[in-house]
Amino acid sequence: MNAPTSKNHLLPEINQREVPAALIDALKARFEGRCSTALVVREQHGRDESSFDAPPPAAVVFAESTAEVAEVVKLAAQYKVPVIPFGVGSSLEGHLLAVQGGISIDMGRMNKVLSVNADDLTVTVQAGVTRKQLNEDIKSTGLFFPIDPGADATIGGMSATRASGTNAVRYGTMRENVLGLEVVTASGEIIRTGTRAKKSSAGYDLTRLMVGSEGTLGVITEITLRIYPLPEAVSAAICSFPSIEAAVRTTIQVIQMGIPIARVELIDSNTVRMVNTYAKLGLREEPMLLMEFHGSPTGVKEQAETVQEIASEMGGNAFEWASTPEERTRLWTARHNAYFAAVQSRPGCKVISTDTCVPISRLADCLLDSVAEADASGIPYFLVGHVGDGNFHFGYLLDPAKPEERVAAEQLNHQLVSRALQLEGTCTGEHGVGLHKMDFLVTEAGTGAVQMMRTIKRALDPDNIMNPGKIFAL
Repeated sequence: MNAPTSKNHLLPEINQREVPAALIDALKARFEGRCSTALVVREQHGRDESSFDAPPPAAVVFAESTAEVAEVVKLAAQYKVPVIPFGVGSSLEGHLLAVQGGISIDMGRMNKVLSVNADDLTVTVQAGVTRKQLNEDIKSTGLFFPIDPGADATIGGMSATRASGTNAVRYGTMRENVLGLEVVTASGEIIRTGTRAKKSSAGYDLTRLMVGSEGTLGVITEITLRIYPLPEAVSAAICSFPSIEAAVRTTIQVIQMGIPIARVELIDSNTVRMVNTYAKLGLREEPMLLMEFHGSPTGVKEQAETVQEIASEMGGNAFEWASTPEERTRLWTARHNAYFAAVQSRPGCKVISTDTCVPISRLADCLLDSVAEADASGIPYFLVGHVGDGNFHFGYLLDPAKPEERVAAEQLNHQLVSRALQLEGTCTGEHGVGLHKMDFLVTEAGTGAVQMMRTIKRALDPDNIMNPGKIFAL
């Protein structure tokens, strides 16, 4: 596989399908005041946090129910026009770009928490509910939803991209926490997958098929989720290390010893420096682990003491502990502000953000070689990682006026992902394939597996109207 040579190398050919005026007229008539063709609205719904450019969709419909989503899809299907679901636009791999034109369905008004079943530890929400909104709505029950990808993404978008985040080492990803879905298919039919039961052996697992399908098989409109009791005690800590290797080796030992740590995040010294400037913090500008422990007061204390002992043996120092919500928030500010701090560190820059995930035993090999390559390139970057599950993220900060930087960054990404695959990892741990990782999916899964995916896609979406041009080319 050759490294890309230009900004649009990784984009499928821009092949906009004609959107008939009759379809736009029908949508405007049915959704009076909620179907927009204004350029500013279309442009807002035709970009995400990726660095790719594509023409905006032809129109945006603001749906308010599953039935309305089905109506939009049925109308689009009559004309074989693409439909692209839109949450909040926080995806990183071009998932919502209208590379083949079409209609964007904004799910933001479908933002109701439909039912909370505290005794069963489940909740059902509409797709436009955001993770912060969900936790605010259910906090009075003493329960919470743990998946935290950083951005305040919608639950529908998180399901579509199989998101995870900082808590995945303890609570898993969206794959483990979605019990059932309501989905609008390519024909406009409304189906339900799964139940509120914790397990099932009934038929094909359509829930898992839809989770991670990135809008290419249907539009997710409702989600039933696992939720969890708020832990009795929570403690957070930061610890600085003399090197990234020392921080990573500490993490590996913690995981291999079976310590039930809830979060363990790596921030490299570049990122700490950026965050200090952005948030006016005084953190030591060395590689850092941010950790969090959940459980009983006694259990949390024992876990924290064991981890501190391991870290000290690896040269960890400057431990700082926090047990109140205010103190924990202050410590986690560094992690949550990393992206914005990095962007502000190079005004006007574009960011190529990429991630991989490898078996925890191979993490040090993959990460250290990738850091050495990034340092040698001279391109500014930031590095954060959910290293407890072997997942880490690079963000390369590019001057858009220097195309050679784009070429160099894509070369770094190519080397990073290739290394992860050689170490029996994956090309993406949580960002998804979208546009950026399409070639790597073939390398990872093999042509036979990708052909099976194509067969499923063609069977469920014969006219290729569901977010076409993503994951693989037909």
